[in-house]
Amino acid sequence: MTTTDTLPLLLLVLAAAYLVGSVPFAVVVSRLMGLQDPRSYGSGNPGATNVLRTGNKLAAALTLVGDAAKGWLAVWAVETWGPAHGLGSVALALTALAVFLGHLYPVFLRFKGGKGVATALGVLLAIQPWLALATALTWLVVAVCFRYSSLAALVAALFAPVYYLFGSGIVWYAARPVAAAIAVIGLLLIWRHRGNISRLMDGTEGRIGGKKKDPQG
Repeated sequence: MTTTDTLPLLLLVLAAAYLVGSVPFAVVVSRLMGLQDPRSYGSGNPGATNVLRTGNKLAAALTLVGDAAKGWLAVWAVETWGPAHGLGSVALALTALAVFLGHLYPVFLRFKGGKGVATALGVLLAIQPWLALATALTWLVVAVCFRYSSLAALVAALFAPVYYLFGSGIVWYAARPVAAAIAVIGLLLIWRHRGNISRLMDGTEGRIGGKKKDPQG
């Protein structure tokens, strides 16, 4: 439980988590590898999917790992050292939201960030590895069956909080604040994919491995 004694520390932790989440790995990796700024082509989205449009799979992979790692790091740090300093599940949940919001609305990119799929996965990995695995497998199954990356992300976002709640008492213990945070992250991820949803509905969404009918990411 957060008290007035731990509030300053909590605010500091949330600010740090947001700044970590704001690190734009798509832009950083692209610059280091001499590639075009990902905001200048394709969907303009600073994420791994858009970086992949350069044809540089290594750059896309590094972006994916970086975006996932920052989500994992912020939550793992609070999960590991927070309890000793009076930071419990509420702080953990708020940290998960802070690092995710940092990716969506990064201060370093004038609050225009990515869609958050990889960062959300990193957050889930820190909360519970088996939860992350179940969510990732859901994404994979949908992606393989329907060949829509965006649809796979949407379905995974919907199922993640369900998995977390139903797995409680069987594989892990579900804390209510954390469950709420996972649900909010899922809703935010769906919101960020609203353009993809429109294209899915009108049949113009690009399939995995096929020609894109309309820029998306």
